[in-house]
Amino acid sequence: MTPTFSCWAMTTGEAGTRAQALGLAEALGIPFEEKIIGLRPPWSWLPGAWCPNALAGLDPAKDRLSPPWPDLLITCGRRSTAPSIAIRRVSGGRTATVHIQNPQTRLDAFDLVFPMKHDGVTGPNAIPLATAIHRVTPEKLVAGAAEWRDRFAHLPRPLVGVILGGRNRSYRFTEGIARSLLDRLEALHAATGAGLAITPSRRTEAEIKALFAAWAEAKGWVHHHSGEGDNPYFGILGSADALIVTADSVSMLSEAVSTGRPVASVRLEGRSRRHELFLEGLESAGAVVPFTGVLPAPPRSVMPNAATVARDAVLQLMESRGFSAQEPTFST
Repeated sequence: MTPTFSCWAMTTGEAGTRAQALGLAEALGIPFEEKIIGLRPPWSWLPGAWCPNALAGLDPAKDRLSPPWPDLLITCGRRSTAPSIAIRRVSGGRTATVHIQNPQTRLDAFDLVFPMKHDGVTGPNAIPLATAIHRVTPEKLVAGAAEWRDRFAHLPRPLVGVILGGRNRSYRFTEGIARSLLDRLEALHAATGAGLAITPSRRTEAEIKALFAAWAEAKGWVHHHSGEGDNPYFGILGSADALIVTADSVSMLSEAVSTGRPVASVRLEGRSRRHELFLEGLESAGAVVPFTGVLPAPPRSVMPNAATVARDAVLQLMESRGFSAQEPTFST
């Protein structure tokens, strides 16, 4: 039976925050509305619990927020906290508010908070997660594998998926790192005969894409995605016998380990203390190993799916509020 309560998934539109909010909303298996908002200064500068009348500070060019308020509000990212707190207040507490990531404000301003474990955030309503919530599901993996089966059919086995990230605030994909990775991929193929399916991300630098494209040319054992046309990402996650992922992205690593495949990581240039803690947590759990040019072994443990953990906690919260499959939502 499907629980019936109204739900908004609300962010300020960044790809990473949207993926997490939508991932949790989709995991609940209910209809929901996506809201993409913006806050104008000075509202956008303030911690959520310190922001007076946040609903008056919304960017008029983005989604507007007005009654009927939802039964459940899912938010992700620091800049969505103030409107969440405001909606909880103006609804008289009838809207249950769930925030993903560290809200960087009072935890008791929300009904549930899902920070990452490496954030070090604790509290009676906080459930720390070892990986990020995402939109990868077993159904999408099966569909992706089926869609790309013929296009990957010529590649030798084992099939190794290579997922490339790129520059962000903390890391940079340098030419030196790229050439070192290509040398290790050559060694992997020489030792195992493995085929490779390689795809860049939106953040992969143009020169890195060009380097991989030139290297892959005329190699019959490599499928290289140029970034144009159909995206093979779900096909790779669903088809690969092992995955190699650059270590700059919490989301990409979280999605990779959720498949249960062997996963190896490639560190980029730079450093972020929080990100290093995240990666160390995956490595200590045996879910990820550094890529040294050999086929990664099966993981010692399969990480709990963050979306499933969060879904179960949210459903328990809504059940405690009296919602079930037969009950209507409130409208004001």
